[in-house]
Amino acid sequence: MRVALYHPWIYLKSGLERTILEISRRSRHDWTFYTSHYDRDGTYPELAAARIVELERVSVRRTYLSVARSALSIATCRLDPRSYDVLVISCEGIGDLMTLRNSARPVGCLCFTPLRAIFDAEYRARQLARAGIMRPLALLAEAAFRVVDRICWRRYSRVVAISETVRQRIVAGGLRAAADIGVLYPGMDAAQIREAPGRQPYFLIAGRIMWTKNIELGLAAFARARARLGPEWRLVIAGMVDAKSQDYMASLRQFAAEVGGVEFRVGPSDPEMRVLYEGCAAVLFTAFNEDWGLVPLEAMAAGKPVIAVDRGGPRESILHGQTGFLEANDPDAFAARMVELADNPELALRLGRAGMERVRQFTWEVFVEGIDRMVDELAAMPGGATPSNADARKTETA
Repeated sequence: MRVALYHPWIYLKSGLERTILEISRRSRHDWTFYTSHYDRDGTYPELAAARIVELERVSVRRTYLSVARSALSIATCRLDPRSYDVLVISCEGIGDLMTLRNSARPVGCLCFTPLRAIFDAEYRARQLARAGIMRPLALLAEAAFRVVDRICWRRYSRVVAISETVRQRIVAGGLRAAADIGVLYPGMDAAQIREAPGRQPYFLIAGRIMWTKNIELGLAAFARARARLGPEWRLVIAGMVDAKSQDYMASLRQFAAEVGGVEFRVGPSDPEMRVLYEGCAAVLFTAFNEDWGLVPLEAMAAGKPVIAVDRGGPRESILHGQTGFLEANDPDAFAARMVELADNPELALRLGRAGMERVRQFTWEVFVEGIDRMVDELAAMPGGATPSNADARKTETA
């Protein structure tokens, strides 16, 4: 089956690009990935082997004017329906707009999240606080987008969310009924689930370094815990930093210099990240309201306990007290768990081993097979490309 997948930006090393990479590697269908911004050097190098088509290029900046220009470009873009049998939209916000001129074939939605600035209450509150004098304009843009986005969502024949958290966000936003939304969890390569041989005296914060990851929580927690842990303990922060997060990174470095014992690893490779996971005592996952989160899964796959904020996706992957801890967005709560795990290696080992069993429920094999089933269902619909539908189109043409 020829499948077109559209995602606005393929330019980072994030869970979203990782998901696209795994679909390209594992699916039994023939995929072409369309995007409005492709950065071969900024994303996973393995994606160079996938069939990626860059459309009219848009900015990755998140200013209101830049997003408005990007939205207009996406809303007016039309793909050639003769080049694919079904279309899948990777929804992370404004990708839905691609449905406005591309519904000649059945359209499915792989939803990472509806636009967080509108449909994620926690994110929305923080974003509006950051808007300052632009707040009235933000509220006006929000009202307009809600109207258009609901029109777009009616064009989806199938919807799959990457977590129950995202499904609830869709429902709360009035975009779709819960019964019409499936859940498929992006995950881990089953072959990568193996226990690390030991641990070194450091905690790890992994993943993209940007403001939504709330990394200052981990720094504040480490500052509180360090006096009880001893000078040999470190905090390692490892991940990529894109252009729009440079100011945030600078503020983290300033904070880290005050705390001491903090090391940054910017842009590590997958093998380097695996070494960091295997060597750490535990992983801190500080994002304030994550859609799902691959980092907790990667930690559990290495047999490491996770301390995470008790919001969003981690509530679905981490079992509190069994594979790690879910705590309030509070440095003292995180610090107490860090000291507990440092002082009790047997507890950390037990939690880590339980996490290895837990993460076997969330594999790429299961996820991609679910995506392939959605494609099969779309292809069987009017306008799709099952053999019977394809024969019917040939007859009509003749």
